[in-house]
Amino acid sequence: MDKKVVLITGGSSGIGKAIGTFLASKGYVVYGTTRNPKNYPDFDAFELVQLDVKDVNSIQKAVSSIISKEKRLDVLINNAGVGITGPIEETPYEEIVNVFETNFHGPVHMMKAVLPQMRKQGGGAIINITSIAGYMGLPFRGFYSATKGALGLITEALRMETKDFGVTVTNVAPGDFVTNIAAGRYHAPVLDGSPYEDKYAQTIDSINNDVDSGGDPIKVAEAVYKIINQKQPKVHNPVGAFLQKFSLRLKKILPDKVYEKLLLNHYKL
Repeated sequence: MDKKVVLITGGSSGIGKAIGTFLASKGYVVYGTTRNPKNYPDFDAFELVQLDVKDVNSIQKAVSSIISKEKRLDVLINNAGVGITGPIEETPYEEIVNVFETNFHGPVHMMKAVLPQMRKQGGGAIINITSIAGYMGLPFRGFYSATKGALGLITEALRMETKDFGVTVTNVAPGDFVTNIAAGRYHAPVLDGSPYEDKYAQTIDSINNDVDSGGDPIKVAEAVYKIINQKQPKVHNPVGAFLQKFSLRLKKILPDKVYEKLLLNHYKL
């Protein structure tokens, strides 16, 4: 069989680059996407193509180009995303729209673009990179949690809808990993005199410290590689430190108020 062809959104850095580099080393034909490939003139880990997940036309153009060249598309990894923090009450509406366009609508457009080819060729795999934060509403990260939670639910639904096509749909939910996400994250401003001022500023520091002390993104790449090579992968695949994954188990078994108290204690709220 020919080498599997993989398309990774947001492949120029962070988790996306780690996944692409790892899969390329295993012999996969890898295409990563970025909004502007010219910003990465020395990038040679794998091929970068222009794609903006908020632009349906650019999605169609990139997917069609890859299929025209390779005659197939075996794996889509929806990795492109942005971070956002802020009090629900004070986060600007345009930033709420942007994070949903990028983290939720974008992956949906990507899935719709690749499914006809995967169905035509009799199979494929779609892996959505969500987040452990998508399993719970986190204080001052409510919109980020909401986008990743929504993508996780779409993953569950699409998985059932496509089971007769030979297409597997799963999600990989990373915890905290060392990436450049903090640099691109939108922070609603800490407003002087805001009723959230002190606690929000404190939470931002906590979030940044968690990312800085996070794990190696190669762990996410290894999880993706394992899923690609499984005939029946699980729908939910959390990846992260033991306590981060254990928190998901606790959420299932603890009363809501007890779990909420654990989160409040963690963020010192």
